[in-house]
Amino acid sequence: MQYATIDDARGEERLDSRDLIELREYMRDALEIEDDALDPDERDEFAAAIAAIDELENETGGEWPYGAFFILESAFEDYARELAEEIGAIKGDEHWPFSCIDWEHAASELAMDYSSVTFLGCDYYVRTT
Repeated sequence: MQYATIDDARGEERLDSRDLIELREYMRDALEIEDDALDPDERDEFAAAIAAIDELENETGGEWPYGAFFILESAFEDYARELAEEIGAIKGDEHWPFSCIDWEHAASELAMDYSSVTFLGCDYYVRTT
C-alpha cells in the first residue's frame, strides 16, 4: 500500500486515486473490527479521512478507479516542465531560446485543462476528462 495513514498522503506532490482507494478500504476494514486496535481518536480520524476520499471521488468521478492523478498546486510548474519533456516538446537540456520558457505561464496555460480540488487542506489539479 502506498500510504499507511492519511497523513502519509496529506501534502504529497502527486496522488494516485488507486492508492487512495486502497487506503480507504484499509481504513474501512479497520473500522469494522470491534476490538480495541483503534482508539476513539483514530476511529474519528479514519472516518473523517474516508469521508474526505469519498468527497474527492465524487468531485472527480470518471477515471477514479483507473488512476486519476492529482498534482499539488505548488508543484504544478515542475509538472508542466516534466510533461513537456515526456511529450517531446523539449529535451530537458535546452539552450537559448528554449531555456527562456516562462514555466509559470506555461503551467498556468496547462492548468486550464485541469480541475482544481481541495483534499485534506491542500489544493490539487486533476485532469478529469
